[in-house]
Amino acid sequence: MPNTPTPLVAYFSMEFGLHEEFHSYSGGLGVLAGDFMKSAGELGLPVVGIGLRWAQGYTAQRIGPDGHPYDEWQNHRYDFLHDTKIRVRVRVGRREVECCVWRVGRYAIAPLFLLEPTDPKDRWITRRLYDTRPDCRIAQEMLLGIGGVRALRALRLPATLHHFNEGHAVFAGIELIADRMEAGMDFHEAWRAARDTIVFTTHTPVPAGNEAHPVSELVRLGASCELVVSELRDLGGDPFNMTVAGLRLSRLANAVSQLHGRTAAEMWAHVDGAASIIAITNGVHVGTWQDPGIPAAIDDDEALRLRHRELKAEVCAEVKSRVGVRFDPNALTIGFARRAATYKRPDLLLRDPDRLIPLLRDRNVQLIFSGKAHPADHAGKAVIALVVETIRQWPENIVYLENYDMGLARLLTRGCDIWLNTPRRPLEASGTSGMKAAMNGVLNLSVLDGWWPEGWQQGVTGWAIGEGGEGPDQDERDLCSLYDALEDEVLPAFANPPRWTRMMRASIHMAVERFSSARMVREYFARLYSPSLGVVPTPSPPAPGQR
Repeated sequence: MPNTPTPLVAYFSMEFGLHEEFHSYSGGLGVLAGDFMKSAGELGLPVVGIGLRWAQGYTAQRIGPDGHPYDEWQNHRYDFLHDTKIRVRVRVGRREVECCVWRVGRYAIAPLFLLEPTDPKDRWITRRLYDTRPDCRIAQEMLLGIGGVRALRALRLPATLHHFNEGHAVFAGIELIADRMEAGMDFHEAWRAARDTIVFTTHTPVPAGNEAHPVSELVRLGASCELVVSELRDLGGDPFNMTVAGLRLSRLANAVSQLHGRTAAEMWAHVDGAASIIAITNGVHVGTWQDPGIPAAIDDDEALRLRHRELKAEVCAEVKSRVGVRFDPNALTIGFARRAATYKRPDLLLRDPDRLIPLLRDRNVQLIFSGKAHPADHAGKAVIALVVETIRQWPENIVYLENYDMGLARLLTRGCDIWLNTPRRPLEASGTSGMKAAMNGVLNLSVLDGWWPEGWQQGVTGWAIGEGGEGPDQDERDLCSLYDALEDEVLPAFANPPRWTRMMRASIHMAVERFSSARMVREYFARLYSPSLGVVPTPSPPAPGQR
Protein backbone atom coordinates (compact mmCIF):
# COMPACT_ATOMS: atom_id res chain seq x y z
CA MET A 1 0.00 0.00 0.00
CA PRO A 2 1.53 3.38 -0.97
CA ASN A 3 2.32 5.84 1.77
CA THR A 4 -0.20 8.64 2.06
CA PRO A 5 0.01 11.70 4.30
CA THR A 6 -1.82 11.51 7.59
CA PRO A 7 -4.70 13.98 7.56
CA LEU A 8 -4.99 16.86 9.99
CA VAL A 9 -8.28 16.16 11.72
CA ALA A 10 -10.46 19.05 12.87
CA TYR A 11 -12.73 17.72 15.61
CA PHE A 12 -15.90 19.80 16.00
CA SER A 13 -17.88 19.49 19.23
CA MET A 14 -20.39 21.73 20.95
CA GLU A 15 -18.94 20.77 24.34
CA PHE A 16 -15.61 19.61 25.77
CA GLY A 17 -15.49 18.11 29.26
CA LEU A 18 -11.91 18.66 30.41
CA HIS A 19 -12.35 19.36 34.14
CA GLU A 20 -15.16 20.37 36.46
CA GLU A 21 -13.58 23.83 36.87
CA PHE A 22 -14.09 24.55 33.15
CA HIS A 23 -17.82 24.89 32.54
CA SER A 24 -17.78 23.82 28.92
CA TYR A 25 -19.71 20.54 29.05
CA SER A 26 -23.10 19.15 29.99
CA GLY A 27 -22.56 15.41 30.12
CA GLY A 28 -21.27 12.31 28.39
CA LEU A 29 -20.89 13.72 24.88
CA GLY A 30 -18.68 16.53 26.15
CA VAL A 31 -16.65 14.29 28.46
CA LEU A 32 -16.08 11.95 25.52
CA ALA A 33 -14.81 14.92 23.48
CA GLY A 34 -12.53 15.96 26.32
CA ASP A 35 -11.15 12.43 26.70
CA PHE A 36 -10.61 12.30 22.92
CA MET A 37 -8.59 15.53 23.02
CA LYS A 38 -6.50 14.30 25.96
CA SER A 39 -5.60 11.01 24.28
CA ALA A 40 -4.95 12.64 20.90
CA GLY A 41 -2.56 15.03 22.62
CA GLU A 42 -0.78 12.28 24.55
CA LEU A 43 -0.39 10.18 21.40
CA GLY A 44 0.93 13.15 19.42
CA LEU A 45 -1.68 12.73 16.73
CA PRO A 46 -2.56 15.48 14.20
CA VAL A 47 -5.81 16.72 15.74
CA VAL A 48 -7.21 20.16 16.51
CA GLY A 49 -10.47 20.76 18.35
CA ILE A 50 -13.09 23.37 17.46
CA GLY A 51 -15.78 24.50 19.91
CA LEU A 52 -17.40 27.53 21.51
CA ARG A 53 -16.46 29.50 24.63
CA TRP A 54 -19.47 29.51 26.96
CA ALA A 55 -19.99 32.41 29.38
CA GLN A 56 -22.15 30.47 31.81
CA GLY A 57 -21.74 26.99 30.42
CA TYR A 58 -24.24 24.48 31.74
CA THR A 59 -26.52 24.65 34.74
CA ALA A 60 -25.56 24.12 38.35
CA GLN A 61 -28.58 22.10 39.45
CA ARG A 62 -29.71 22.08 43.07
CA ILE A 63 -32.49 20.30 44.96
CA GLY A 64 -34.99 22.68 46.53
CA PRO A 65 -36.73 22.20 49.91
CA ASP A 66 -39.69 20.71 48.02
CA GLY A 67 -37.45 18.03 46.53
CA HIS A 68 -37.58 19.44 43.00
CA PRO A 69 -34.44 20.43 41.08
CA TYR A 70 -33.85 24.03 40.13
CA ASP A 71 -31.12 25.67 38.04
CA GLU A 72 -28.50 28.26 38.93
CA TRP A 73 -26.43 30.18 36.40
CA GLN A 74 -23.36 32.33 36.77
CA ASN A 75 -20.71 33.80 34.50
CA HIS A 76 -17.29 32.17 34.59
CA ARG A 77 -13.89 33.67 33.93
CA TYR A 78 -10.78 31.67 33.10
CA ASP A 79 -7.11 32.60 33.13
CA PHE A 80 -6.08 29.76 30.83
CA LEU A 81 -7.78 30.94 27.61
CA HIS A 82 -5.34 32.69 25.30
CA ASP A 83 -6.47 35.10 22.58
CA THR A 84 -5.04 34.03 19.22
CA LYS A 85 -5.87 37.52 17.84
CA ILE A 86 -7.71 35.76 15.03
CA ARG A 87 -11.14 37.19 14.20
CA VAL A 88 -13.79 35.57 12.02
CA ARG A 89 -17.22 36.76 10.99
CA VAL A 90 -20.50 34.88 10.63
CA ARG A 91 -23.68 36.60 9.51
CA VAL A 92 -26.53 35.64 11.88
CA GLY A 93 -29.80 37.08 10.63
CA ARG A 94 -29.15 40.70 9.79
CA ARG A 95 -26.10 41.02 12.02
CA GLU A 96 -22.47 40.36 11.19
CA VAL A 97 -21.17 38.56 14.28
CA GLU A 98 -17.44 38.91 14.80
CA CYS A 99 -15.84 36.16 16.88
CA CYS A 100 -12.48 35.97 18.58
CA VAL A 101 -10.72 32.61 18.68
CA TRP A 102 -9.39 31.45 22.05
CA ARG A 103 -6.84 28.69 22.50
CA VAL A 104 -7.27 26.57 25.61
CA GLY A 105 -4.20 26.27 27.82
CA ARG A 106 -3.49 24.46 31.10
CA TYR A 107 -4.68 20.99 30.07
CA ALA A 108 -2.53 18.35 28.39
CA ILE A 109 -4.58 18.07 25.22
CA ALA A 110 -4.33 18.44 21.47
CA PRO A 111 -4.76 22.10 20.39
CA LEU A 112 -8.30 23.28 21.17
CA PHE A 113 -9.80 26.52 19.81
CA LEU A 114 -13.03 28.10 21.06
CA LEU A 115 -15.03 30.85 19.32
CA GLU A 116 -16.80 33.67 21.16
CA PRO A 117 -18.49 36.87 19.88
CA THR A 118 -16.40 39.97 20.51
CA ASP A 119 -19.35 42.34 20.88
CA PRO A 120 -21.35 41.94 24.12
CA LYS A 121 -24.50 42.49 22.05
CA ASP A 122 -23.87 39.13 20.36
CA ARG A 123 -22.97 37.10 23.42
CA TRP A 124 -26.54 35.93 23.90
CA ILE A 125 -25.48 33.25 21.44
CA THR A 126 -22.78 31.72 23.65
CA ARG A 127 -24.19 32.53 27.06
CA ARG A 128 -25.58 29.07 27.88
CA LEU A 129 -24.69 25.69 26.46
CA TYR A 130 -27.69 24.16 24.63
CA ASP A 131 -29.93 27.18 24.98
CA THR A 132 -33.44 25.99 24.08
CA ARG A 133 -34.54 29.10 22.16
CA PRO A 134 -34.69 28.04 18.47
CA ASP A 135 -32.90 31.12 17.10
CA CYS A 136 -30.19 30.79 19.73
CA ARG A 137 -29.65 27.09 19.08
CA ILE A 138 -29.31 27.64 15.34
CA ALA A 139 -26.98 30.59 15.94
CA GLN A 140 -24.81 28.47 18.26
CA GLU A 141 -24.55 25.78 15.61
CA MET A 142 -23.71 28.39 12.97
CA LEU A 143 -20.81 29.74 15.01
CA LEU A 144 -19.54 26.23 15.68
CA GLY A 145 -19.84 24.98 12.11
CA ILE A 146 -19.50 27.97 9.79
CA GLY A 147 -17.33 29.94 12.19
CA GLY A 148 -15.22 26.88 12.93
CA VAL A 149 -14.34 26.31 9.26
CA ARG A 150 -13.46 29.99 8.87
CA ALA A 151 -11.35 29.89 12.03
CA LEU A 152 -9.34 26.95 10.72
CA ARG A 153 -8.69 28.88 7.53
CA ALA A 154 -7.67 32.02 9.42
CA LEU A 155 -5.41 29.99 11.75
CA ARG A 156 -3.76 28.47 8.67
CA LEU A 157 -4.59 24.98 9.84
CA PRO A 158 -5.25 23.09 6.61
CA ALA A 159 -7.63 20.45 7.93
CA THR A 160 -8.01 17.63 5.44
CA LEU A 161 -10.65 15.89 7.51
CA HIS A 162 -13.54 17.36 9.52
CA HIS A 163 -14.99 15.17 12.27
CA PHE A 164 -18.45 16.21 13.46
CA ASN A 165 -19.10 14.95 17.00
CA GLU A 166 -22.91 14.80 16.69
CA GLY A 167 -25.04 16.91 14.37
CA HIS A 168 -24.36 20.28 15.99
CA ALA A 169 -21.50 21.00 13.56
CA VAL A 170 -23.38 20.15 10.37
CA PHE A 171 -23.38 23.74 9.11
CA ALA A 172 -19.61 23.32 8.66
CA GLY A 173 -20.48 20.95 5.84
CA ILE A 174 -22.72 23.58 4.26
CA GLU A 175 -19.87 26.11 4.49
CA LEU A 176 -17.50 23.63 2.82
CA ILE A 177 -19.99 23.09 -0.01
CA ALA A 178 -20.50 26.84 -0.42
CA ASP A 179 -16.71 27.35 -0.64
CA ARG A 180 -16.47 24.87 -3.49
CA MET A 181 -19.47 26.32 -5.30
CA GLU A 182 -17.84 29.74 -5.09
CA ALA A 183 -14.79 28.18 -6.76
CA GLY A 184 -16.97 27.11 -9.70
CA MET A 185 -18.36 23.67 -8.83
CA ASP A 186 -22.06 22.93 -9.14
CA PHE A 187 -23.95 21.86 -6.02
CA HIS A 188 -23.62 18.10 -6.42
CA GLU A 189 -19.96 18.32 -7.40
CA ALA A 190 -19.30 20.51 -4.36
CA TRP A 191 -21.25 18.12 -2.14
CA ARG A 192 -19.18 15.15 -3.28
CA ALA A 193 -15.92 17.06 -2.80
CA ALA A 194 -16.90 18.28 0.66
CA ARG A 195 -18.08 14.82 1.72
CA ASP A 196 -14.66 13.38 1.02
CA THR A 197 -13.38 15.54 3.90
CA ILE A 198 -16.08 14.79 6.51
CA VAL A 199 -16.77 11.99 8.98
CA PHE A 200 -19.57 11.97 11.51
CA THR A 201 -20.29 10.42 14.92
CA THR A 202 -23.92 9.78 15.75
CA HIS A 203 -24.64 9.32 19.45
CA THR A 204 -28.24 9.06 20.49
CA PRO A 205 -30.88 6.58 19.32
CA VAL A 206 -33.49 8.64 21.19
CA PRO A 207 -35.51 10.42 18.47
CA ALA A 208 -35.86 13.63 20.51
CA GLY A 209 -32.07 13.86 20.71
CA ASN A 210 -31.76 14.33 16.95
CA GLU A 211 -32.39 17.99 16.21
CA ALA A 212 -34.43 19.38 13.32
CA HIS A 213 -35.02 22.98 12.21
CA PRO A 214 -37.41 24.44 9.62
CA VAL A 215 -35.50 25.19 6.42
CA SER A 216 -37.12 28.63 6.30
CA GLU A 217 -35.47 29.45 9.65
CA LEU A 218 -32.06 28.33 8.40
CA VAL A 219 -32.44 30.61 5.39
CA ARG A 220 -33.65 33.52 7.52
CA LEU A 221 -30.72 33.24 9.94
CA GLY A 222 -28.09 32.60 7.27
CA ALA A 223 -27.19 28.99 8.04
CA SER A 224 -27.80 28.21 4.37
CA CYS A 225 -24.55 29.98 3.29
CA GLU A 226 -26.39 31.00 0.10
CA LEU A 227 -27.53 27.46 -0.74
CA VAL A 228 -31.08 27.50 -2.05
CA VAL A 229 -34.02 25.84 -0.35
CA SER A 230 -34.05 22.79 -2.63
CA GLU A 231 -30.36 22.16 -1.92
CA LEU A 232 -30.87 22.37 1.84
CA ARG A 233 -33.77 19.94 1.54
CA ASP A 234 -31.58 17.53 -0.41
CA LEU A 235 -29.12 17.58 2.48
CA GLY A 236 -31.39 17.40 5.51
CA GLY A 237 -35.04 17.40 4.51
CA ASP A 238 -37.60 19.90 5.74
CA PRO A 239 -37.59 20.22 8.68
CA PHE A 240 -33.83 19.99 8.31
CA ASN A 241 -32.70 17.03 10.41
CA MET A 242 -29.16 17.57 11.65
CA THR A 243 -28.40 13.84 11.92
CA VAL A 244 -29.75 13.11 8.45
CA ALA A 245 -27.62 15.95 7.09
CA GLY A 246 -24.60 14.65 9.00
CA LEU A 247 -25.02 11.22 7.44
CA ARG A 248 -25.46 12.64 3.92
CA LEU A 249 -22.52 15.01 4.27
CA SER A 250 -20.06 12.33 5.45
CA ARG A 251 -17.95 9.80 3.64
CA LEU A 252 -18.25 7.52 6.67
CA ALA A 253 -20.04 7.64 10.02
CA ASN A 254 -19.61 5.81 13.29
CA ALA A 255 -21.81 4.70 16.14
CA VAL A 256 -20.40 4.53 19.68
CA SER A 257 -20.80 0.85 20.61
CA GLN A 258 -21.30 -2.38 18.72
CA LEU A 259 -24.97 -2.63 19.72
CA HIS A 260 -25.49 1.04 18.90
CA GLY A 261 -23.99 0.38 15.46
CA ARG A 262 -26.78 -2.08 14.73
CA THR A 263 -29.41 0.19 16.25
CA ALA A 264 -28.22 3.25 14.32
CA ALA A 265 -27.99 1.39 11.02
CA GLU A 266 -31.60 0.27 11.43
CA MET A 267 -32.76 3.68 12.69
CA TRP A 268 -31.34 5.57 9.69
CA ALA A 269 -31.78 2.90 6.99
CA HIS A 270 -34.47 5.01 5.32
CA VAL A 271 -32.09 7.90 4.61
CA ASP A 272 -31.14 8.00 0.92
CA GLY A 273 -27.49 8.79 0.28
CA ALA A 274 -26.42 8.24 3.89
CA ALA A 275 -22.87 7.27 4.75
CA SER A 276 -22.25 3.77 5.99
CA ILE A 277 -22.25 3.53 9.80
CA ILE A 278 -19.47 1.54 11.42
CA ALA A 279 -19.19 0.85 15.16
CA ILE A 280 -16.28 2.26 17.16
CA THR A 281 -16.96 1.78 20.84
CA ASN A 282 -16.27 4.77 23.06
CA GLY A 283 -13.43 4.81 25.55
CA VAL A 284 -12.44 6.93 28.56
CA HIS A 285 -9.17 8.64 29.47
CA VAL A 286 -7.33 6.42 31.93
CA GLY A 287 -5.30 9.26 33.43
CA THR A 288 -8.45 11.22 34.25
CA TRP A 289 -10.72 8.46 35.46
CA GLN A 290 -8.58 5.74 37.04
CA ASP A 291 -7.31 6.40 40.55
CA PRO A 292 -3.49 6.61 40.41
CA GLY A 293 -3.16 4.07 43.21
CA ILE A 294 -4.99 1.29 41.33
CA PRO A 295 -2.17 0.24 38.93
CA ALA A 296 0.30 -0.08 41.80
CA ALA A 297 -2.12 -2.21 43.82
CA ILE A 298 -3.63 -4.41 41.14
CA ASP A 299 -1.34 -7.42 41.51
CA ASP A 300 -1.71 -7.73 45.30
CA ASP A 301 -5.07 -8.72 46.78
CA GLU A 302 -4.64 -6.97 50.10
CA ALA A 303 -3.21 -3.82 48.51
CA LEU A 304 -6.15 -3.68 46.08
CA ARG A 305 -8.70 -4.16 48.86
CA LEU A 306 -6.96 -1.51 50.96
CA ARG A 307 -6.93 1.05 48.16
CA HIS A 308 -10.61 0.43 47.49
CA ARG A 309 -11.42 0.87 51.18
CA GLU A 310 -9.60 4.22 51.10
CA LEU A 311 -11.53 5.35 48.02
CA LYS A 312 -14.78 4.19 49.57
CA ALA A 313 -13.97 6.15 52.73
CA GLU A 314 -13.64 9.26 50.55
CA VAL A 315 -17.14 8.64 49.18
CA CYS A 316 -18.55 8.18 52.68
CA ALA A 317 -16.86 11.42 53.78
CA GLU A 318 -18.36 13.27 50.83
CA VAL A 319 -21.83 11.95 51.65
CA LYS A 320 -21.43 13.10 55.24
CA SER A 321 -20.16 16.52 54.13
CA ARG A 322 -22.92 17.10 51.58
CA VAL A 323 -26.04 15.70 53.18
CA GLY A 324 -25.08 14.90 56.78
CA VAL A 325 -25.69 11.15 56.47
CA ARG A 326 -23.11 8.77 57.94
CA PHE A 327 -22.65 5.82 55.59
CA ASP A 328 -21.30 2.47 56.75
CA PRO A 329 -17.96 1.80 55.04
CA ASN A 330 -18.60 -1.96 55.31
CA ALA A 331 -21.99 -1.89 53.57
CA LEU A 332 -22.48 -2.76 49.91
CA THR A 333 -22.59 0.69 48.32
CA ILE A 334 -24.41 1.03 45.01
CA GLY A 335 -23.92 4.11 42.85
CA PHE A 336 -26.27 5.40 40.17
CA ALA A 337 -25.11 8.70 38.67
CA ARG A 338 -25.63 10.05 35.14
CA ARG A 339 -27.72 12.47 33.13
CA ALA A 340 -31.29 12.33 34.38
CA ALA A 341 -33.47 11.14 31.52
CA THR A 342 -36.57 8.99 31.66
CA TYR A 343 -35.19 6.22 29.43
CA LYS A 344 -32.32 5.71 31.90
CA ARG A 345 -34.91 4.72 34.56
CA PRO A 346 -33.07 6.03 37.62
CA ASP A 347 -36.05 5.06 39.77
CA LEU A 348 -36.19 1.41 38.62
CA LEU A 349 -34.64 0.00 41.79
CA LEU A 350 -37.11 1.99 43.90
CA ARG A 351 -40.21 0.57 42.21
CA ASP A 352 -40.46 -2.57 44.38
CA PRO A 353 -40.39 -1.47 48.04
CA ASP A 354 -41.29 -4.99 49.20
CA ARG A 355 -37.89 -6.19 47.97
CA LEU A 356 -35.99 -2.97 48.52
CA ILE A 357 -36.76 -2.48 52.23
CA PRO A 358 -35.27 -5.83 53.34
CA LEU A 359 -32.09 -5.04 51.40
CA LEU A 360 -31.76 -1.72 53.15
CA ARG A 361 -32.82 -2.99 56.58
CA ASP A 362 -31.37 -6.47 56.75
CA ARG A 363 -28.73 -6.92 54.07
CA ASN A 364 -26.65 -3.81 54.76
CA VAL A 365 -27.11 -2.14 51.36
CA GLN A 366 -26.82 1.62 50.82
CA LEU A 367 -27.54 3.64 47.67
CA ILE A 368 -26.11 6.85 46.21
CA PHE A 369 -28.01 8.62 43.45
CA SER A 370 -26.88 11.65 41.50
CA GLY A 371 -27.55 13.25 38.15
CA LYS A 372 -28.51 16.38 36.33
CA ALA A 373 -31.43 16.96 33.96
CA HIS A 374 -31.39 19.35 31.04
CA PRO A 375 -32.93 22.63 32.27
CA ALA A 376 -35.82 22.21 29.83
CA ASP A 377 -36.31 18.47 30.44
CA HIS A 378 -39.29 18.60 32.78
CA ALA A 379 -39.77 14.83 32.64
CA GLY A 380 -36.16 14.29 33.67
CA LYS A 381 -36.55 16.74 36.54
CA ALA A 382 -39.74 14.97 37.61
CA VAL A 383 -37.83 11.69 37.84
CA ILE A 384 -35.24 13.35 40.08
CA ALA A 385 -38.03 14.70 42.29
CA LEU A 386 -39.56 11.21 42.49
CA VAL A 387 -36.23 9.70 43.51
CA VAL A 388 -35.70 12.40 46.16
CA GLU A 389 -39.21 11.90 47.52
CA THR A 390 -38.65 8.14 47.79
CA ILE A 391 -35.26 8.61 49.41
CA ARG A 392 -36.77 10.69 52.21
CA GLN A 393 -38.50 7.54 53.48
CA TRP A 394 -35.10 5.90 54.20
CA PRO A 395 -32.76 8.80 54.99
CA GLU A 396 -30.05 6.65 56.53
CA ASN A 397 -29.61 4.26 53.60
CA ILE A 398 -30.19 6.29 50.42
CA VAL A 399 -28.90 9.72 49.44
CA TYR A 400 -29.17 12.01 46.44
CA LEU A 401 -26.11 14.18 45.75
CA GLU A 402 -27.05 17.29 43.83
CA ASN A 403 -25.23 19.06 40.99
CA TYR A 404 -23.47 16.08 39.44
CA ASP A 405 -20.24 17.07 37.70
CA MET A 406 -16.90 15.58 36.66
CA GLY A 407 -15.47 15.90 40.16
CA LEU A 408 -18.31 13.96 41.76
CA ALA A 409 -18.22 11.46 38.89
CA ARG A 410 -14.54 10.78 39.59
CA LEU A 411 -15.25 10.25 43.28
CA LEU A 412 -18.19 7.89 42.78
CA THR A 413 -16.75 5.82 39.94
CA ARG A 414 -13.71 5.16 42.13
CA GLY A 415 -15.30 4.54 45.51
CA CYS A 416 -18.63 2.74 45.15
CA ASP A 417 -18.79 -1.06 45.16
CA ILE A 418 -21.40 -1.48 42.43
CA TRP A 419 -22.14 0.76 39.44
CA LEU A 420 -25.82 0.42 38.54
CA ASN A 421 -27.10 1.13 35.03
CA THR A 422 -30.73 0.57 34.07
CA PRO A 423 -31.45 2.07 30.62
CA ARG A 424 -34.37 0.90 28.54
CA ARG A 425 -32.60 -1.13 25.85
CA PRO A 426 -31.55 -0.19 23.14
CA LEU A 427 -31.63 3.53 24.00
CA GLU A 428 -28.23 3.72 25.75
CA ALA A 429 -25.78 4.41 22.94
CA SER A 430 -22.66 3.78 25.04
CA GLY A 431 -22.74 4.75 28.75
CA THR A 432 -19.11 5.57 29.50
CA SER A 433 -19.56 6.02 33.26
CA GLY A 434 -19.57 2.24 33.57
CA MET A 435 -16.16 2.09 31.89
CA LYS A 436 -14.79 4.61 34.40
CA ALA A 437 -16.12 2.56 37.28
CA ALA A 438 -14.80 -0.69 35.83
CA MET A 439 -11.21 0.56 35.54
CA ASN A 440 -11.30 1.27 39.29
CA GLY A 441 -12.61 -2.17 40.20
CA VAL A 442 -16.17 -0.93 40.78
CA LEU A 443 -18.27 -3.79 39.43
CA ASN A 444 -21.01 -3.10 36.92
CA LEU A 445 -24.57 -4.32 37.41
CA SER A 446 -26.20 -3.24 34.17
CA VAL A 447 -28.78 -3.87 31.51
CA LEU A 448 -27.12 -5.34 28.43
CA ASP A 449 -27.15 -2.07 26.54
CA GLY A 450 -24.52 0.32 25.20
CA TRP A 451 -20.95 -0.82 25.84
CA TRP A 452 -21.75 -3.39 28.54
CA PRO A 453 -22.43 -6.40 26.25
CA GLU A 454 -18.81 -6.02 25.09
CA GLY A 455 -17.27 -5.88 28.59
CA TRP A 456 -19.64 -8.19 30.44
CA GLN A 457 -18.64 -11.64 31.62
CA GLN A 458 -21.25 -12.88 34.03
CA GLY A 459 -19.81 -13.23 37.51
CA VAL A 460 -16.33 -12.33 36.23
CA THR A 461 -16.35 -8.63 35.33
CA GLY A 462 -19.81 -7.91 36.72
CA TRP A 463 -23.43 -8.90 36.20
CA ALA A 464 -26.19 -8.42 33.67
CA ILE A 465 -29.73 -7.27 34.38
CA GLY A 466 -32.00 -9.32 32.16
CA GLU A 467 -30.99 -11.16 29.02
CA GLY A 468 -30.94 -8.33 26.52
CA GLY A 469 -34.66 -8.39 25.91
CA GLU A 470 -36.71 -5.47 24.64
CA GLY A 471 -40.41 -4.76 24.29
CA PRO A 472 -43.33 -3.28 26.23
CA ASP A 473 -42.85 -5.45 29.32
CA GLN A 474 -39.15 -4.61 29.63
CA ASP A 475 -39.59 -2.58 32.83
CA GLU A 476 -41.26 -5.42 34.71
CA ARG A 477 -38.78 -8.04 33.52
CA ASP A 478 -35.75 -5.87 34.24
CA LEU A 479 -37.02 -4.96 37.71
CA CYS A 480 -37.41 -8.61 38.66
CA SER A 481 -34.02 -9.50 37.16
CA LEU A 482 -32.34 -6.60 39.00
CA TYR A 483 -33.51 -7.84 42.40
CA ASP A 484 -32.72 -11.45 41.57
CA ALA A 485 -29.18 -10.45 40.62
CA LEU A 486 -28.70 -8.39 43.78
CA GLU A 487 -30.04 -11.04 46.15
CA ASP A 488 -28.70 -14.20 44.51
CA GLU A 489 -25.41 -13.08 42.95
CA VAL A 490 -24.08 -9.67 44.00
CA LEU A 491 -24.56 -9.93 47.79
CA PRO A 492 -23.13 -13.49 48.05
CA ALA A 493 -20.10 -12.37 46.03
CA PHE A 494 -19.65 -9.32 48.26
CA ALA A 495 -19.63 -11.60 51.28
CA ASN A 496 -16.71 -13.52 49.74
CA PRO A 497 -13.75 -11.06 49.71
CA PRO A 498 -11.33 -13.26 47.70
CA ARG A 499 -13.91 -13.71 44.93
CA TRP A 500 -14.84 -10.01 44.96
CA THR A 501 -11.18 -9.05 44.66
CA ARG A 502 -10.72 -11.39 41.69
CA MET A 503 -13.69 -9.75 40.00
CA MET A 504 -12.32 -6.28 40.72
CA ARG A 505 -9.03 -7.25 39.07
CA ALA A 506 -10.78 -8.75 36.04
CA SER A 507 -12.89 -5.61 35.70
CA ILE A 508 -9.85 -3.32 35.83
CA HIS A 509 -7.94 -5.31 33.22
CA MET A 510 -10.98 -5.47 30.94
CA ALA A 511 -11.65 -1.72 31.08
CA VAL A 512 -8.06 -0.51 30.71
CA GLU A 513 -7.20 -2.89 27.90
CA ARG A 514 -10.39 -2.53 25.86
CA PHE A 515 -12.20 0.69 26.80
CA SER A 516 -9.60 3.46 26.98
CA SER A 517 -9.87 6.61 24.88
CA ALA A 518 -6.34 5.87 23.60
CA ARG A 519 -7.72 2.69 21.99
CA MET A 520 -10.70 4.65 20.68
CA VAL A 521 -8.54 7.38 19.10
CA ARG A 522 -6.26 4.84 17.45
CA GLU A 523 -9.32 3.09 16.07
CA TYR A 524 -10.65 6.39 14.71
CA PHE A 525 -7.40 6.88 12.81
CA ALA A 526 -7.27 3.32 11.55
CA ARG A 527 -10.90 2.90 10.55
CA LEU A 528 -12.61 6.29 10.33
CA TYR A 529 -9.88 8.71 9.26
CA SER A 530 -7.44 6.64 7.24
CA PRO A 531 -7.21 7.61 3.56
CA SER A 532 -7.34 3.88 2.80
CA LEU A 533 -11.06 4.11 3.61
CA GLY A 534 -11.42 5.50 0.11
CA VAL A 535 -12.05 1.90 -0.94
CA VAL A 536 -15.33 2.01 0.99
CA PRO A 537 -18.14 2.72 -1.49
CA THR A 538 -19.33 6.29 -1.08
CA PRO A 539 -23.07 6.71 -1.57
CA SER A 540 -24.18 9.12 -4.23
CA PRO A 541 -26.26 12.13 -3.20
CA PRO A 542 -29.99 11.50 -3.66
CA ALA A 543 -31.56 12.93 -6.73
CA PRO A 544 -32.92 16.47 -6.29
CA GLY A 545 -36.08 16.42 -4.22
CA GLN A 546 -35.35 13.10 -2.50
CA ARG A 547 -35.02 13.08 1.31
